[in-house]
Amino acid sequence: MSTPKKSYLNVHLAVFLFGLTGLFAKLVNLNPFVIVFGRVFVAAVFILIWLVISKESLKLHHKKDYQKMVLMGILLAVHWTTFFAAIQLSNVAIGLLTFSTFPVFVSLFRPLINREALSKKEVFFGFITILGILFIVPLKDVFSDTMAGSMIGVFSGLVYAIFTILNEKLVKHYNGKVIAFYEQAVATVVLLPSVFIIKPSVTSYDLFMLLLLGTVFTGIAHTLFINGLKHVSAYMASIITMLEPLYAIILAYFVLGEALTVNTAIGGTIILSTVIFISMDHQKSQRKIPL
Repeated sequence: MSTPKKSYLNVHLAVFLFGLTGLFAKLVNLNPFVIVFGRVFVAAVFILIWLVISKESLKLHHKKDYQKMVLMGILLAVHWTTFFAAIQLSNVAIGLLTFSTFPVFVSLFRPLINREALSKKEVFFGFITILGILFIVPLKDVFSDTMAGSMIGVFSGLVYAIFTILNEKLVKHYNGKVIAFYEQAVATVVLLPSVFIIKPSVTSYDLFMLLLLGTVFTGIAHTLFINGLKHVSAYMASIITMLEPLYAIILAYFVLGEALTVNTAIGGTIILSTVIFISMDHQKSQRKIPL
C-alpha cells in the first residue's frame, strides 16, 4: 500500500475508534474531568511503554518544541473535557454533531495560522455542515441542558480545530507516538488537580472502561490519526473526522438505545453527503497536480 493511501487509512481507522469514544461518556458514570484524566493517564503510560519497546527517543529537536507540546496538551485536555461534558449534558448524537462544526473553524483559522489564501469552497462546505447540525440542535429550548451541551460541543470543535492545525505542523518533524505521548502527558498533569478536587468514587468497572478507553481508543487511535497527518491535510482530516458522529449515532442506537429521530437522520445525511463530495473533490484536485 502506498504511503498516501496508508495515511488516509490511518485517519479513517482513527476516526472510527474516536466515534466509539462518545459512548464512554454514557457508559462510565464519572465526571468528565475524571474520565478524561483516566483516559490521558492510561494513554500516556501505554504510549511510553510502546516507545521504550520500539527504542524511540523522546528528545525534541528544539527547546521551543517543548513549549509547543505543552500548548498542545492543554488544548487536548480542554477539547476532550468539553467533548465528554457536551455528551453527558445532551446525548451522543448532539454532542458529536455539534462538535463536528470544527471543519468550519479549520477553514477560517488555518489560513490565518499558515498565511494561506482562504478557500471560499471550503468555507461554503463548512456552512453546509452547519446546516445539517441545525436540523439536530433544539433551538426552541434555549435554557435546557441539551442546548448547553450543544454550545459546549461547538466550543470543543473550535478547540479541536486549532489542535488539528498545530498538530499538522508538528507531525512534519516528529513521529506520531512521540507527539501523542507529550500531549497525553501534559493533559494528565493539567487535569490531575481536578481528581483531588472532585474525589471520585471509582469502581472496578470504571477502571476497566478507562483502561480500554486510554489504550485502544486513545493511545492507538490518537497515534494513527497523527501519523495520518503526514500525507493528509488538516482540512481533509477534519472532513474525514465528520464521519465520527455518524459512527457514534449508529452505535449509540444499538448499544445505548438512543432514538434516531427524523431530524437527526436528515442532519446526518447532509453531513455524510458533504463528506463524500469533499473527499471526491479533493482526490480529483490531487490527480491534477503533476508528479
